[in-house]
Amino acid sequence: MMRLLRFAVVGGAGFLVDASMLALLLTFTPISAIPARALAILTALAATWYLNRRFTFGASRYSVIREGFRYGSVGLTSALVNYLIFTGLLLTIPTLSPFAALIFSSIAAMGFSFFGYSRFVFRR
Repeated sequence: MMRLLRFAVVGGAGFLVDASMLALLLTFTPISAIPARALAILTALAATWYLNRRFTFGASRYSVIREGFRYGSVGLTSALVNYLIFTGLLLTIPTLSPFAALIFSSIAAMGFSFFGYSRFVFRR
C-alpha cells in the first residue's frame, strides 16, 4: 500500500511537470497543444523515472541501462495511451481545454503505468 501511495505522489509530481511544460510551451512558443503535449510527456517521463527509482520502487536488480530501457518501454507505452486519449479528446471536442484533456488522459493511463512499472521494471 505504501508503494502505491509513493507512486501516486510521484505521479502527481510527473503530472505537474507535464502540465507545467505544456503551459510553458503553449504560452511562450507557437507550438499547438498536440505537439506541445508530446514534448511535455517526454519531460515528465524523465522526471518520473528518476523519482520512481529513488522514491517509489528503489533501484531494480537490473543495470541502469537495462532498467532505463524497461522503464522507457512501459513509460512510452503508457505515454502513448495517454497521448492518444489526449489527442482524441481534443479532436472530438475542439472546445475542450488542453488542460482538461491532460487531466482525463493522465488518470486513464495511471493504472496501466503502475502495473507495468511494479511488475516489469522495478520488481525485486
